[in-house]
Amino acid sequence: MTPLRLAQVRAVLKTQETPAKAGPGVIRAAVLVPLFEGSTGIEVLLTKRTELVEHHKGQISFPGGAADEADADAVATALREAEEEIGLDPKSVQVLGYLEEFETPSGFLITPVAGLLKSKPKLKLNRDEVEEAFWVPVDFFLDEANENREEREWRGKMHAVYSYQFGGHRVWGATAAMLRGFLKRASG
Repeated sequence: MTPLRLAQVRAVLKTQETPAKAGPGVIRAAVLVPLFEGSTGIEVLLTKRTELVEHHKGQISFPGGAADEADADAVATALREAEEEIGLDPKSVQVLGYLEEFETPSGFLITPVAGLLKSKPKLKLNRDEVEEAFWVPVDFFLDEANENREEREWRGKMHAVYSYQFGGHRVWGATAAMLRGFLKRASG
C-alpha cells in the first residue's frame, strides 16, 4: 500500500462541492477533520465523547456539533466547535475543503471540514464533552485488513457499516463512514 500524500488529499477536496442548504427537520452540524502531516505521514485527530453529552455518548468522533444561528457557514461551526471541545485555535487551521456530507440515523446532516494543522497542538479538552483525543495515521484506515464490515438496515434498505479497531477505540458510524469514503477517494 502506497502512503497517502497531502497532494492527493488536496486534489480530492477540490472536487467536493460546497454543502447544500438543509431541508426542514434536519439538524445541520459540522465537524473538523484535523489533519497533520509529519515525518511518518498524514495523521487525523479523533476524540472520544463523554457520557455527559446529549448525542452519541462515548463514541469516537471528530470535534464538532450542531450549527448555531450565529455561525456563517459549516467552516465557522467546525472551527467554533473544535475550539470549544479541544481548545484548538481556529487561526492554527488551514481549511482545505469539505468532505462529502453525511446524514445520521439520529437526524443530523454533518458537513465534514478538512483542516491542516502546521504542528500538533497542545489540546485543552472540555471534559464535559471530550473524554480523550488521539492521533491515528490515515493509512491505518486505508488498510483493508483493519476494516470490519456488517450489514444494517436503515430506511428500509440494507447498508454496509464499517468499523475500525484502533487500540482500545472502536471507530464506527458516521466517523468511520466519512473517513472511509474520503480516504478511498483520495487514495484512488
